[in-house]
Amino acid sequence: MIFSPVPTIADKNTASISRRVGCGIFIATWMYLAGCDLLGAQRSNLMANWWSLRPIAAQAVPEGDEELYHPIDRFLSKERHARGLETVGPADKLTLLRRVYLDLTGLPPSPAEQQAFLGNTSVDAFEQIVDQLLDSEQHAERYARHWLDVLRYADTDSRMTAAPGMHLWREWIINALNEDLPYDDFVQIQLTGRRANERTRMSATGYRSEREPRPGDMFALGFLARGGGKGENAENLAINAVDTISSAFMGMTVACAKCHDHMFDPVSEIDYYSMKALFDPLVLRKVTLADAATLMEAGKVRAETEKARAPLEKKRTDLLAPYKQRLYNERVAMLPADVRAVILKSEKERSVEEQKIADDYFPILRIDGGKINAILPDEIQKQSRRLEKELDEVNESLRSEPQIPVFYTVETDPVREQEKSYILTSADPSRPELKNEVKAGWPFFDGDVDFREGRIEAFADWLTAPENPLFARVAVNRMWQWHFGWGLHKQSSDFGRQAGLPSHPALLDWLALEFVKSGYSMKYIHRLMVTSDAYRMKSDITPAFAASQKIDPNNIFLWHFRLQRLGAEPIWDTIHLAAGSLDLNIGGRSFTPDNDDSSQRRGVYITRGFATNRDVTPQFLQTFDVDDGRVPCPMRTQTVTAPQSLFLMNSPEVESASARLASRVRKETENDLKQAIELTYRLTIARPPSSREQNLALDYLEGDAERLNHLAWLIFNLDEFIYVR
Repeated sequence: MIFSPVPTIADKNTASISRRVGCGIFIATWMYLAGCDLLGAQRSNLMANWWSLRPIAAQAVPEGDEELYHPIDRFLSKERHARGLETVGPADKLTLLRRVYLDLTGLPPSPAEQQAFLGNTSVDAFEQIVDQLLDSEQHAERYARHWLDVLRYADTDSRMTAAPGMHLWREWIINALNEDLPYDDFVQIQLTGRRANERTRMSATGYRSEREPRPGDMFALGFLARGGGKGENAENLAINAVDTISSAFMGMTVACAKCHDHMFDPVSEIDYYSMKALFDPLVLRKVTLADAATLMEAGKVRAETEKARAPLEKKRTDLLAPYKQRLYNERVAMLPADVRAVILKSEKERSVEEQKIADDYFPILRIDGGKINAILPDEIQKQSRRLEKELDEVNESLRSEPQIPVFYTVETDPVREQEKSYILTSADPSRPELKNEVKAGWPFFDGDVDFREGRIEAFADWLTAPENPLFARVAVNRMWQWHFGWGLHKQSSDFGRQAGLPSHPALLDWLALEFVKSGYSMKYIHRLMVTSDAYRMKSDITPAFAASQKIDPNNIFLWHFRLQRLGAEPIWDTIHLAAGSLDLNIGGRSFTPDNDDSSQRRGVYITRGFATNRDVTPQFLQTFDVDDGRVPCPMRTQTVTAPQSLFLMNSPEVESASARLASRVRKETENDLKQAIELTYRLTIARPPSSREQNLALDYLEGDAERLNHLAWLIFNLDEFIYVR
């Protein structure tokens, strides 16, 4: 396949540009005032050489000082030197240890791990720690959370059908990161359910057939199923797929072209709906995950329930039938004559078109419970309520039916595959523009597409190809952002014109090529980044570095490490780990801290999502800036608010953890207050107290070991506890 930075819009119906009068006038006026026609050839020419769409160029590692052996530091040093920037120097060992532990696993180092690192004098002591952390299962839980933000994971969403079993997609991602699944396969499997080289097989007789997916890879399709809606929202699956894939894996705001051509980037409305056409044939498929014995038992209980309910339901149906029929007849009589004629026919007598009319009018003719109750005589209402109560009692007595675990995956519907795709007016699925048909395709590609293995498969092959300059660039930039706070290109999901240029384009390209050469190993890139001197620097800025601060106040050129606030999940994990109560087991359903027995599991498993009638995402997560998963989150905000302080000061979780931490410390130090103070510091902020802190703590305790729970509470409320230096 050929990657082209020029959009394929030769077949565009030019009249579509102005078909929405109000929107079209606004856009045309805006562009006239801006002084350029960004919908025409000029926009294409501007983008033809845009940095993110150009092939990744091989970059020679710059020459540098002998002590700068790391390639990343050679690139950064060259930029700093050109600007007269001086670096602050390396962080102390325990500061660096806490930083890398929280970064790679979301957990602080234990006192024993702190002592072991201090005692390790080998030149590669830090590299040993990095390798150990990357091999830990806890690393996968930490970085799964990053990816799930980008891919808009939610346990529930009022528009999502696939909520049951959604946690299995999260578990697939954790397992994939644990085994260091190559990034191209990581993406391929979430789009197609298979690795690119495992789609088909050839028999000894020369017959090619579809290969059975690897066990467990079905759960990766939760990524696409996440976007599926019910009934009239069925189009959401394809729309959400385009919006999430383009931002997460391509780093382009393709979604901006839903209602009109993109005003800045070479993405036309035709391009958007061509990409949507790739996913239009997909439908949700419910998969039962129970074993045979569970299914048999559930069937038996269901049969008993239905047998007990049947006579009661018949009584109630017969009781209400005359009143329902009366309401139904009144509604039918109000319909237009041609529609009424269709409704009065039996289903077998209706044509396909007539059945569609009947289906459309079904919601109008349906008799809801509230409507029927309004016309029932008092005595009939009493009888109906009595029967309802008896039905409820039957349900309650037979509520032993085993829960059947299910998972929603996606599959191609052969009927939908034959249907045409169209531009949607204002992105409204109910308003297709039947004069504006689109063929399956995608932006930035110019050439013939081989769809023999499938539409999505062809797109996935183009997307993950080493020749695609967006794929590797976007991925390594995300990883840099997760380690350093900002990406080398600050807008990690937008590599288009409005997002500007990367701060270090040569380094970004060098990292992208290293990623490809490594076989798309994410752990390789993580190791490469965190073993650099740039990562190991101090975050503190003394007056001696006032000149550097003036030259580069935003630390674009990384002359010191950026101070970062911990995310919600590491805060939760660190509190409970210090208290000795954190459950480190991998996997399982999500939980809600306020009402679940498993409330001391890792924060990655806390429920998040959205509903119109209740809060799904717990207040703790909202307080510390966790999104609810309705849209992709490329980078969490990092606010400093009063509710955050109030949580650490007043919440039952922190009160309970403080008491448990104090009890743990008293037991492990046998009430030796000096040792207890040191252990409390090491368990919470991963360092011993200074002499001044030790003396202040001793004065505060007043010789009373029972006051250790107050000391624990104080340390949980230090700025140092929720910030990574």
